Amino acid sequence: MERIFRWKRDGDIGVVTFGAEGEAMNTWSDQAFADFNEVVDGLDREPGLTGAIIISGKPDNFLAGANLRQLSQLTDRKEAGRVIGQFHDSFDRLASLKIPTVAAVHGYCLGGGLEFALAATAIIAREAPTTLIGLPECNVGLFPGGGGTQRLPRRIGYKAIDLILKADMLPARKALELGIIDRLVGAEADLLAAAGAFLKEIVSGTAQLKRPSFDFSDVDQAIEKARQGVLAAGRGRLLPGPKGAIDSIREGLKVGLAQGLAIERENFITAVLTNEAKGSINSFFLKSQSDKPKAMITKGFTPRPPGKIAVLGLGTMGRGIIVDILRNTDLSVLAVDLPEALSSGKEGIAKILADLDQKKQLKQPVALLLARLEVTPEYEKCAPCDLVIEAVFENLELKENIYRLLSGIVSPEAILASNTSSLSINRMAAYVKNPERFAGLHFFSPVWRMQLVEIVRGEGTSRDTLDNLLAFAAQLRKRPLVCKDYPGFVVNALLFPYFVAALEYVEAGTPIEEVDGAMLDFGMPVGPIRLIDNVGIDVPYKVLQGWGREQRTLKQVVGSGRLGLKKSGQGFFLADGRVDPGVLPLIERKEGGKVAGEEIAVRLHAEMVKAGKALLDQGIVDDARQIDIGMIWGAGFPADKGGPMKWADLTGLSGSLFGGDFYRG
Repeated sequence: MERIFRWKRDGDIGVVTFGAEGEAMNTWSDQAFADFNEVVDGLDREPGLTGAIIISGKPDNFLAGANLRQLSQLTDRKEAGRVIGQFHDSFDRLASLKIPTVAAVHGYCLGGGLEFALAATAIIAREAPTTLIGLPECNVGLFPGGGGTQRLPRRIGYKAIDLILKADMLPARKALELGIIDRLVGAEADLLAAAGAFLKEIVSGTAQLKRPSFDFSDVDQAIEKARQGVLAAGRGRLLPGPKGAIDSIREGLKVGLAQGLAIERENFITAVLTNEAKGSINSFFLKSQSDKPKAMITKGFTPRPPGKIAVLGLGTMGRGIIVDILRNTDLSVLAVDLPEALSSGKEGIAKILADLDQKKQLKQPVALLLARLEVTPEYEKCAPCDLVIEAVFENLELKENIYRLLSGIVSPEAILASNTSSLSINRMAAYVKNPERFAGLHFFSPVWRMQLVEIVRGEGTSRDTLDNLLAFAAQLRKRPLVCKDYPGFVVNALLFPYFVAALEYVEAGTPIEEVDGAMLDFGMPVGPIRLIDNVGIDVPYKVLQGWGREQRTLKQVVGSGRLGLKKSGQGFFLADGRVDPGVLPLIERKEGGKVAGEEIAVRLHAEMVKAGKALLDQGIVDDARQIDIGMIWGAGFPADKGGPMKWADLTGLSGSLFGGDFYRG
């Protein structure tokens, strides 16, 4: 087996190179640690060495840290202690070498990679776009457990606290300014030669390394301020990863480095074994899986780029879709609606763009973006469009009229896509002249913030159409979820049973505030009743009606004219956030009583999981990961739980309900 770490002598300097053959990224593994320790043994024994350089053999990657798959599979403290102990033992050996060492960094130097470099005498880095330096572990449910919570604060002081808790990844120059690295060289410089020259300065005593001594006597106050920031960002939740970082920094900086590292190690073992850590790591892998829509396109297929796009309907969804097309592409957009809707529709688009511009989220001035938008009441102008996205009111008769009209206007090669959230793609395909060129393209509101788009394959939808829509999703920087036609598709198929179960608790006597509060504590961004109010109370009511289900409370609330605070000015809530007393008499009362929040969360999560199992059983999607991608990025399901299907596995719910796990590899 080829060694990952190896070294050779160059004069009186040892040059350590590392890199696993066939792996894009350098990460720590059992073999990497074993090889590194052999290298340290060799450096220790070699006579006449004055120093050593450590440099990656990969062109754009120093070391990206731990193997997350290995960490996610840990199940007991003994094995977790062995794994994290490798980091501590190896990095301590590096720090204790009798000769000075220089870590020569290019590319990603993250997590266990930076912790490794911090154990060297000094760090030199190449300034290049690919050089990123930081400790991102809190983003994946963990915290720096290889010495990061101890060595980084001792290197740069309290500034390390925010870097660790916010999981910031810094360009090389910013890392130099903060004192994380000691020397910077240009993108075209010979890094190895520069590291050798730097090492000679260290050996001769002329390098002038800045190692200030910090007073950590007020660490309790500093860490409490940071803790409050984490609570605010996490809507009152303190997850095991950030908690472990906070505890390690607070207690570790009160004692010596060796004791601080021991504290960090025990806290890391506790954090890595939690379900939240495993869920967060799963979400990290789901993010990587869904980051590249083009990878989902059929191999060898060349997408046909649209020259012009039409969007039908200037309501909330139509405006959002247009905004995303204008800001993420160079395409021209034709917006079609009734004459009386054109002016307000365009003004609404301009307002959204202005808000995005104020937040510095646009690459071009608003005026230039709006110059690519034409609004018209004339459907005939859709004739030259390559893609037409229908986003009109959810009325099947209206959509039938529009599709029959469009079929006589657009080219047979044009793709027609419906943004419907509740109507059947297969049923609407009957109104389309070329059903192979028709699919669902379901965006989520607000479109410019929500990353998910559901691409819905009807019975007649061709693979070419799906591939072209995947390419379009990539242009819009969306995460596409491909599924077959099904009531509610994927996300709403899970959300509507969740809504019904939440309303049943309210009907049985649990206050709305407590039902919503249970799911906020669970980690959802809004409670189920608040979400119903936000999307429009009539939406789930009509969808459930279409599914042959009648929900009495929704019927009575909608019948009273309450369609939601945003939609009609009245719903379940008042403008100040309180429950509207006027809605309480409209709730269908049933026998029951108040229920504890934890029981509510378990039941509502179970309703999602049952709906997800039905999707898998009927082949609407073929992998539980697709459901979890949809719910995390389409409904805000908490990333630390890894998606409803993964969380069911982690908590044993999938086993108790169905006798086995959804994730089997």
